[in-house]
Amino acid sequence: MIDLNAILAPGMRVRHPLMPHWGIGQVQSNIGGKATINFPEAGKVVIDGTRVELVLVLDDE
Repeated sequence: MIDLNAILAPGMRVRHPLMPHWGIGQVQSNIGGKATINFPEAGKVVIDGTRVELVLVLDDE
């Protein structure tokens, strides 16, 4: 299976495409296709990169 979030590194900011109310999260780790993201409204969430493609946030939205 393809890791849709392989480019993510700790410190990068992302949004979950199906959970916009979680806010902008910060990548904590990305190992073996599992990314741990700290979202302001959901806390730490582990995302399976073969199932969800996170949206990279490049500016100060």
